[in-house]
Amino acid sequence: MESIKELRASGSSRKYFRIQDGDRSRIKVAGTDALENRAFITLARHFRNKGINVPEIYEVSGDLMSYEQEDLGDESLYQFVSSGRASGTYSEAEQEMLCKTITQLPKIQFIGAQDLDYGICFPDREFNERMVDFDLNYFKYCFLKTSGINFNEIRLQDDFDTLKHDLMDDIGNTFMYRDFQSRNVMVKNGEPWFIDFQGGRRGPVYYDVASFVWQASARYPSALKEKLVDTYYNALCAYENIDRKFFNRKLRIFVLFRTLQVLGAYGFRGRFEKKPYFISSIPFALDNVRELLETPFGEYPYLCEILAELCREKSDATEEKGILEVLVQSFSYRAGVPVDESGNGGGYVFDCRSIHNPGRYPEYKHLCGRDKEVIDFLEAQSNVAEYLGNVFALVDNHVATYMERGFTHLQISFGCTGGQHRSVYCAEKTAAHLKERFAEARIILKHAALSE
Repeated sequence: MESIKELRASGSSRKYFRIQDGDRSRIKVAGTDALENRAFITLARHFRNKGINVPEIYEVSGDLMSYEQEDLGDESLYQFVSSGRASGTYSEAEQEMLCKTITQLPKIQFIGAQDLDYGICFPDREFNERMVDFDLNYFKYCFLKTSGINFNEIRLQDDFDTLKHDLMDDIGNTFMYRDFQSRNVMVKNGEPWFIDFQGGRRGPVYYDVASFVWQASARYPSALKEKLVDTYYNALCAYENIDRKFFNRKLRIFVLFRTLQVLGAYGFRGRFEKKPYFISSIPFALDNVRELLETPFGEYPYLCEILAELCREKSDATEEKGILEVLVQSFSYRAGVPVDESGNGGGYVFDCRSIHNPGRYPEYKHLCGRDKEVIDFLEAQSNVAEYLGNVFALVDNHVATYMERGFTHLQISFGCTGGQHRSVYCAEKTAAHLKERFAEARIILKHAALSE
């Protein structure tokens, strides 16, 4: 029997569905732009013919508004290295997978470019001055102007013009992935597989290296960044001989440009569209800015001045910044609402007693909200999915804002009559949701009634 499950998408307007038919699984994609879909489908088939690990395209609708592709599973590279990202110390296995991934990048850039018709690229065929203008204005209008910092637009534009000239010095004849980062790499059978390259076009190799190594939310330590750049450069030499000093100098300019573009995206997606993941990632992008400014760009003095002020403003606002700790707990109303021992006095208390209670039935009385039988009951015979959907909408924005402002504690409590079934289930699901969505936060799960 065929089943269809919608998958969560982060920044994309596309919708993804997993279609399961017996042992066969595939992904259906419903896009919003036929030309964008055409770009992905054409590039995927082209790359696959070149021996690059991309999903196979199975079926395409006549209007190009939807297509079916190979299911690469649920583990992205971002999830694969989640332990290292949380602790700041990446294991040997995590570093190996990151290096294995970036080793494949020159193959995509050079072999992927062979015989490629750039006319199908979306929205443009190559990295050009218009694209640079779009991204620099993205930063200016969607991030800088929303920050409240006063600046001289003429002086800033002078530096933008110089930066644009340096970026356009030599775009090469290679394929630029455009969004080459760990969320767009899947790990299947110990190998990296590549997705979401529909925005790719002809362009310089440096852009993708900057995107991957300086991905803001990944927060790779400096030593690991150096290792990844060295790994890429060694793989690059099989395709093109570039002087290392020249390579490093050009890469640094593209790291600056990509960071500005990312801040623009975070400002738009987070501050305008109110998507919590992007808000929570802003501090990490600014950490990359601080790192870059340790050696100022003499060619762009006013831009550096503005960026330094941005970093100071954020640092002053988060003077006591630390890792956000979110306590998610279940409790029994018979014992009373738990006290916030952090002294913060805030957070949420959600009443789960409107949800159909499995505890009323003898077969569930001895079980709790972590047991499969109770889980199946709640998901099939109650409104718990709608209930948690409303909870997540509130909590996600709260967590993201707390992280952006540098707060260190938030308490989320779920109560039901006995603290055994409904509240436990909701706390478990919420903790799992937050761990997946906010890997940078520390999520603590506690069940008061179960521990008595």
